[in-house]
Amino acid sequence: MLEVSPSPSPSRRLGGGWRAVVPVVLRWALPVLWVLWAPLAWWVEPGESTEAQLDRDLATGQVVAFQRASGWADAGAHWGSRPRPQYATNGGMLVWTVPNGQSRYTFGAPPAGDSYLADPDPSVGAAPSWRDAQLATISAAGSVDGGPGQRIGNAAALLAGVLTVLWLGRLIGGAPPLAGTRWFWFWVGLLPFGVGVLAWTYRELWRPPPVPVPGRGSGWRGVGWLILAAVGISLLVSVARIVFGTGVVPG
Repeated sequence: MLEVSPSPSPSRRLGGGWRAVVPVVLRWALPVLWVLWAPLAWWVEPGESTEAQLDRDLATGQVVAFQRASGWADAGAHWGSRPRPQYATNGGMLVWTVPNGQSRYTFGAPPAGDSYLADPDPSVGAAPSWRDAQLATISAAGSVDGGPGQRIGNAAALLAGVLTVLWLGRLIGGAPPLAGTRWFWFWVGLLPFGVGVLAWTYRELWRPPPVPVPGRGSGWRGVGWLILAAVGISLLVSVARIVFGTGVVPG
């Protein structure tokens, strides 16, 4: 007797098709998103400068926003986030932006008065310095947001967010990874500059092993890799900043 096996339902065929297409799409989408994000993030990343450069920018009318700060409000909050200065009236850090959207900062002595941009007291008899007078005329004083820098920063944050959502969606809802556990890749994926996401893309999508690796990385091993690799990346960036200067390697 001839037996005819039942054909798969359309929904099952559609699901199988998506499972085959998603890895191929992500294989290209994630690196492309990272390439689009990297130059934008590099452009708006605050670069260390000097008070002399601040005076030169003031003299040429290049300072579009300025504020004093006591440090960075959310430094290292997420590898795709842009550091925001922590506003402080008497802060020792000077942060300013120029028309092309780049931010610069330097460390200077706190102002003598309570408000750096306050109008001078005529009874004191001391006129404000040239720099104070110039900064007092800058619109939106006390903020380094707005303008092209904010738009570029928002675009970079959006690309980083989409990249993160796609990676997490595939990691959590997709097929089990072959070179490590989900927890292993979750912790490795938190490496700065998206290095961990690129590593996951390469190992799991571009060069996946044919079968699950015996004794593949656990969550604790992922934490170890996160700590060691983060330290290594930080050292490499520090050395590169010394060799090439803060103009090439901001931060």
